[in-house]
Amino acid sequence: MKTPDPYSDEELLRKLPGFTNHYATVNSVQLHYVEGGSGQPLICLPGWPQTWYSYHPIAPVPAKKYRVIIVDIRGMGSSDKPVAGYDKKTMARDMYELLQHLGLHKVSVLGHDIGGMVALSFAFNYPAATDKLIVADGSHPSEGMMHMPMLPAAGSFAGKMDGNMPYVWWMAFNQVKDLPEKLLEGRFQHLLDWLFEYVILDASRMSAFDRAVYASVYNKAENIRASNAWYQAFAQDMEDAATYPVLTMPVLGIGSYVSYENIRQGLPFVAPHAQVVGILDSGHYLFEEKPAQVLEAVLGFLQ
Repeated sequence: MKTPDPYSDEELLRKLPGFTNHYATVNSVQLHYVEGGSGQPLICLPGWPQTWYSYHPIAPVPAKKYRVIIVDIRGMGSSDKPVAGYDKKTMARDMYELLQHLGLHKVSVLGHDIGGMVALSFAFNYPAATDKLIVADGSHPSEGMMHMPMLPAAGSFAGKMDGNMPYVWWMAFNQVKDLPEKLLEGRFQHLLDWLFEYVILDASRMSAFDRAVYASVYNKAENIRASNAWYQAFAQDMEDAATYPVLTMPVLGIGSYVSYENIRQGLPFVAPHAQVVGILDSGHYLFEEKPAQVLEAVLGFLQ
């Protein structure tokens, strides 16, 4: 008998009783998603370099009251990885067509990291379909990215990310075409381990098993190429952002110690009435490091 792959979606779902595995072809791309619970829909969008599984520390709690749908966005996990369509406006269209496929007319959306970019784009482009919006350590690409330093400020690039002067070198590295997959295919564990140590205050909260789950996905050249395409589309995202009106639906921003100030200062420009919560004793991967605080903020906002 063949031993089950411990990192497959089917095996991982055993850790989320009540959640089920699904696929839908929308906007010319097949998306994978898992869902559980019932009630008002909550769409959850993960970030780099993770998959739907990044929501496993928090998903069971909102599923007691809401229909929780966690999507592998275009280019992620078990979803398709086409050669194009990684601008956030197209990825927002993916989400909108998924809602139509599911017969949903208005949803709340929670996005982390790159998923937060897609969530914001969804709200900008489909405000009538957006009930409430939550972004956790994520913001829509803007001109401010063009001012990120090429080199770190003196003394700021040490064991942990400096929350006052964050140095996110991978923003530039992921712009490079073809090379990252040649360097990282089969070796992505090295980048994952370094990244988690750098941006998580208590890196033990990202377990060895969780790291292996993500390495099993991002070890593949095709998956590295697709995930880097999220970053390579930033110029188009910035151009699109210049055309968007401000958001009027309820918006919550959740920031870790590395992103809180940027979210506190930046989110009100696109959502003047936004609420912003800081979880300052957590690094970037808040769901793993401080799930109880994330849930308190999310559930308090949704109710």
